[in-house]
Amino acid sequence: MKLVTGGAYQGKKAYASETYQITEWADGANCPFEELFTCPGMDHFHEYIRRALKENREISGLARELTARNPKIVLITDELGCGVVPVDPFDRAYREAHGRLCCQLAAEAEEVVRVICGIGMVIRHA
Repeated sequence: MKLVTGGAYQGKKAYASETYQITEWADGANCPFEELFTCPGMDHFHEYIRRALKENREISGLARELTARNPKIVLITDELGCGVVPVDPFDRAYREAHGRLCCQLAAEAEEVVRVICGIGMVIRHA
């Protein structure tokens, strides 16, 4: 698994498409939930998590399940932990759940890349 993270609109998808040679991306904002386990890459993974939490889906074992079922996936996600803490309780819980899940995914990932201004910096390579 490869995890590509960074701020919004920083060129993560362009970087990942070129680096990992993926042309077809699942969109976490609207793809079927099961597609996570079959697609080569998912953009907007943070939106996938938001939708899952809104539907009260269990995500606590998602890192392990994803590693077992789709170990070659490339995930693109926005960093959510920087900035103003949301007033809305759901948004706070969502940011925390997403951050914790990304920590678990990063621990399992073959590679973790942070993209800023379209430039990728490998921060973990197993």
